[in-house]
Formats: sequence, C-alpha cells, structure tokens
Amino acid sequence: MRFRYSRRFLTQYAAAPPAVRRAFDKQGAFLLQDLHHPSLRAKKYDESSGVWQARVNRDWRFWFTIDRGEYHLHTLTPHPK
Repeated sequence: MRFRYSRRFLTQYAAAPPAVRRAFDKQGAFLLQDLHHPSLRAKKYDESSGVWQARVNRDWRFWFTIDRGEYHLHTLTPHPK
C-alpha cells in the first residue's frame, strides 16, 4: 500500500502544528503496516462512499478511502468534540 494525497490534505497538513504533523507521520507509518493497528482506531466513517476515519492523536483525525492498493488521504482536521 502507498499514500496518495489530496490538495486539501496537503494544505491542512502544512497548516497543522508541528506536533500534529509528527503524530500523523507516526500514525501514517502504522497505517501502511496495518489498517487495524490499535492506536489508529480506524473505522468506516461512511459505508456508502467507503470513507474511513483514523486517529492522529487525541484531538486530530484524518479521513481516507482505499482504492487499488492506495490510501487516498482526503482531510486532516481537529476532531469536533
């Protein structure tokens, strides 16, 4: 598996605090190893469109889809509480 990034994701990643970027990099490595890694807490967010949500840290999440051996990263945002 590999990543493909949307423009929105890249913009949000660049604007995120350095600690969030580092946390995403770590979580992204876990995602490449195992979609079901416990710290990701990955779950299907929208069954009909195939969108998944995973945890960056306690306060941030990222959303992605899976297509033909690629994780398409769509957004990286603070988690609404």
